[in-house]
Amino acid sequence: MSDQKKIELEYLLRCSPGVLYSFLTEPSGLSDWFCDNVNIRAGMYTFIWNKDSEQVAKLTGSRENVYARYRWVDGPDNVYFEFRIQVDDITGETALMVTDFAEDGDDDEVKLSWDSAIQKLHRVIGA
Repeated sequence: MSDQKKIELEYLLRCSPGVLYSFLTEPSGLSDWFCDNVNIRAGMYTFIWNKDSEQVAKLTGSRENVYARYRWVDGPDNVYFEFRIQVDDITGETALMVTDFAEDGDDDEVKLSWDSAIQKLHRVIGA
């Protein structure tokens, strides 16, 4: 198995933490930008892409309007993806911090994938 490298990305979004949090944790919000559909059963999130590709993740930690952390059930225990919401006290801007992991050499591909997903989130939120 290749080593996993932690990747941290930051995106500015014009919306309240509450609105953003719903797009990070609720099936209807996630399916608007992250995947095509989401089913939740017993704390397990099944993310579905193109009706024939799916991955299951467990919500391993969350705090309303602050963060949500998921771990793929078929992945290593120490690998996760996390959304953290930060509001600048001075400017009031909302930043979405994304933490993910990439196999060696896949950093750019992972970053491009998140950039594309967050562009879609921008359009959906209207931010």
